[in-house]
Amino acid sequence: MTRIVQTDDVLGGEPRIEETRVGVLDVYELVIEGGYSPADVADQLGRSLGEIYTALAYYHEHPEQMRSLRETRADTKRALATESLQPPETIQ
Repeated sequence: MTRIVQTDDVLGGEPRIEETRVGVLDVYELVIEGGYSPADVADQLGRSLGEIYTALAYYHEHPEQMRSLRETRADTKRALATESLQPPETIQ
């Protein structure tokens, strides 16, 4: 049976399909936001259809955790965008 796990040293501790680097939030984004079928995502990621559905179920069973992950990712994206737009410091 497929399990969803979290370890600090893989994907920054985000929930993922056990023994993979496939994150729950990534699966959700591909299926729901990306418009891909679960079967297509399973094929793209080399996972079973059951693993994809387990990840989707986990997403829906943990809405607060997923909301927090989305906010963290958005904050990181904004910070990186800001830093990348800053001119480099001149060293004299």
